[in-house]
Amino acid sequence: MSRIRVTGGQWRSRLIQVIDAPGLRPTPDRVRETLFNWLGHDLSGWSCLDLFAGTGILGIEAASRGASAVDFVERDGKARALLLKHLSAFAPDVSKGSTRLQVHGMDALNFTPLEPVDLLFLDPPYRQGLLDRVSPRLPLLIKPSGCLYVEAEHRLSNFGSWRVVKQGQSGQVFFHLLEQS
Repeated sequence: MSRIRVTGGQWRSRLIQVIDAPGLRPTPDRVRETLFNWLGHDLSGWSCLDLFAGTGILGIEAASRGASAVDFVERDGKARALLLKHLSAFAPDVSKGSTRLQVHGMDALNFTPLEPVDLLFLDPPYRQGLLDRVSPRLPLLIKPSGCLYVEAEHRLSNFGSWRVVKQGQSGQVFFHLLEQS
């Protein structure tokens, strides 16, 4: 099992384990550092959704930087169990039903938060058409003033009614920060 490091906030330098699972691609350190430079390092008061969470590293980074609520959605049982283990070690109250950090074991395409969030992390498995299937659901997931972070196997010019405001590439990963047009 490999490990990746939290890059900032209260849990900076903490390691999390990564299981070997098909389609699981943890966001590289450098990409996460760039993303949080774009967003700012203080996410106090933000609500976040890590859809297709996998390792949960994007949501963990947001929580580490002060996000008030983070929902993680991961269908794979092994990945979800490991994510819960990490969250329990970082924030012991998560195992006691904390509303700050919640892990949902279900298909990400069927998840709707109680309220739309400020920031949605969208990094689905590649080559399955999942970005196109999530797109119509974005108004249910993100506040009109919210931000959308997308990782994809190709560069996006726009994504539905969302426009790319920042983008980058690391190896074969294209990453984008979007706002509503």
